[in-house]
Amino acid sequence: MDLDTVRTFVAAADAGQFQEAAAELAVTQQAVSKRIAALERNLGVRLFTRTARGAELTIDGQSFLPHARELLRVAERAVASVRPGRRPLRVDVIASRSAQSGLMRGFHRAHPETELDVVMLFDIETAVAAIRSGAIDASFRAVAVPGRPLPEDIESVRVLDEPLQLLTGPAHALAGARSVVLAQLSRHRIWMPGLVPGTEWTAYYDDLVAEFGLTIEATGPNFGSDALLDTIADTPALATFMGGQTRLIWPADHGLRRIPVTDPTPVYPHSLLWHRDNPHPALATLRAHLAATTAGHDAAGTWAPSWVIPHGPGIGRLLTVPNQCA
Repeated sequence: MDLDTVRTFVAAADAGQFQEAAAELAVTQQAVSKRIAALERNLGVRLFTRTARGAELTIDGQSFLPHARELLRVAERAVASVRPGRRPLRVDVIASRSAQSGLMRGFHRAHPETELDVVMLFDIETAVAAIRSGAIDASFRAVAVPGRPLPEDIESVRVLDEPLQLLTGPAHALAGARSVVLAQLSRHRIWMPGLVPGTEWTAYYDDLVAEFGLTIEATGPNFGSDALLDTIADTPALATFMGGQTRLIWPADHGLRRIPVTDPTPVYPHSLLWHRDNPHPALATLRAHLAATTAGHDAAGTWAPSWVIPHGPGIGRLLTVPNQCA
């Protein structure tokens, strides 16, 4: 059903005259008559009766009028739902307890007036496709991996380097350490069942293994963070990596320890991705907030793969995605 004809019908019903409806709609009286006639043909009923005083609604017209008003209200709500600034800013994070989620909580505290929809898209290709289609406005990912270029219409900016920490159970050999040198970990088994071959975050840990001779095991099914924490707590021979800003909660009797890793500290680089033509005003606000509140990257004493680079106009864009517990 054509909304222009419905809008014309409502205007004519309210005015009681086609001429007044035409003036309100800034069209000719002939255009009003044609639209009403088209609507009547579509519905198969007469909506108006012409009288000396103008146009009066028939019984069918009176029945249709409240529904016509509702059609126009629904159409207005539909338009408002996608109008920049009138709908929530939709942002993708990898997990609800990740550092990225923490960045969005900080943004919400600083800008409570901004409506947000936070979603979690695990797969990077899905996230990029969602940005390009407009299903989301931005996504937090890590940039970059050789051979995985972002489309030219996707922009990115590096916003946070998250230090990795070692997580051990109470009986682990390093449980009492205040910090641990990265090279020391070559003698210990690090269990990360969330690593999936071929995924972007696995590329990060592959480089970490190659650089420092670590042993990272991804054996067994990934039952999620709770099962991982239970196993680490109960198995003295295993430890795992966890992002320093990842928020996980475990029972007190687990006795788990977060231990800083040094000399160097491996960091996971988080970037914000968005479409260069996205007009949502809150996206600019988010970018400004992140620029003002997040620490710099490539700090002295830290390590990231050589393919991880800061981004700006004209720099080749490549990407990777972090482990849910990193």
